[in-house]
Amino acid sequence: MKLLIKGGRVIDPATQMDQVGDIAIAAGRIIAIHDIPADFQPNRVVEAGGCIVMPGLLDLAARLREPGHEHEGMLESEMAAAVAGGVTSLVCPPDTDPVLDEPGLVEMLKFRAEKLHQSRVFPLGALTRNLAGEVLTEMVELTEAGCVAFSQAEVPLVNTQVLQRALQYASTFDYAVWLRPQDFHLGQGVAASGPLATRRGLSGVPVAAETIALFTIIELMRSTGARVHICRLSSAAGVELVRQAKAEGLKLTCDVSINSLHLTDVDVGYFDSRTRLNPPLRQQRDRDALQAGLADGTIDALVSDHTPVDEDAKDLPFAESEPGATGLELLLSLALKWSQDSGVSLTRALAVLTSDAARVLGSSLGTLQASAGKLVVGGVADVCVFDPATEWVVEPQALRSQGKHTPFSSYSLPGKVRCTVVGGLVAFQA
Repeated sequence: MKLLIKGGRVIDPATQMDQVGDIAIAAGRIIAIHDIPADFQPNRVVEAGGCIVMPGLLDLAARLREPGHEHEGMLESEMAAAVAGGVTSLVCPPDTDPVLDEPGLVEMLKFRAEKLHQSRVFPLGALTRNLAGEVLTEMVELTEAGCVAFSQAEVPLVNTQVLQRALQYASTFDYAVWLRPQDFHLGQGVAASGPLATRRGLSGVPVAAETIALFTIIELMRSTGARVHICRLSSAAGVELVRQAKAEGLKLTCDVSINSLHLTDVDVGYFDSRTRLNPPLRQQRDRDALQAGLADGTIDALVSDHTPVDEDAKDLPFAESEPGATGLELLLSLALKWSQDSGVSLTRALAVLTSDAARVLGSSLGTLQASAGKLVVGGVADVCVFDPATEWVVEPQALRSQGKHTPFSSYSLPGKVRCTVVGGLVAFQA
């Protein structure tokens, strides 16, 4: 298959490329950028005039809901949502049913995903068996099966000794451990602690739930030398702790969700269950610190935190509803909105979705490492083409994801994906 993407504004944050030109693709690889060989005869041409051509997005947090939660999302629907959002690679957490703690389960998931020929799927393996926090999984076997790192998903690891042993073991093989920092005992609420939660009578989750967990993780990193990725930072205090740990030279990376980047606890309004999220939406000062941390590189990546939830689980009183929101199709547009609202450069807004996100995974990407999140000659052809001038209104029923719940319903957002190329093949075209 030979493909020509013609006349677009080619932006590659990794190399600071930003110029109008063509991209030639053959056998799943980029064979030329701008200087197209005279004898190149494409089978298909994608007209990209007026559009931006960028590396495919890499989303570090997307639940596909298979296996075990097919009533909330299926691989077919969620992978269709991914490519419609320009996402060519995604990382899925291990909290499926059954949990991804056995090599056979990981291999089955990857096989199912590969048969769809859409986004690439990089599973996280369970850090402990059944995420119970007691017995470590066989990390070597899970890595051989295709896991890129290890995680407890949303389940806090209460036993600090088990966490220490997990980090020691992971450090021995240079595996990364992905953790969402939340103290088990302080994190039992449904909204961020503060005046709004008090007025609404909602049980609160204090900032200390995040910072206490972060203090523990960072201290154990010092003693074990482990690589840790902090998932979905939510507070100003958390950003400062990560900034200090990075300055110290610890091997720490982190991400923030589109929800925490744009919304605050005020958006909960009168018990809007679409804003029932983990981590909970915090105050404006926290949102401002998260935006600043993402802009200055303290936070490495922006993620969708895509968690499709079915109608029955959302159409409940706020405290009883299931946390989560769909996000794969909103990720790019919300990054562009952040750029417009905050004055952050377009290149930086695209970097947190591409090259910087790929850097978090590093060697776990295997043969893709050299070109993931980049547009380079000889690299794998994962490309997103979007129209920056198009404004679109978020209509939940029009989303391809099986999950139709989003706190951004009716928002007018910039940028519409026109074409997504995965491995040299057109996976989506509007």
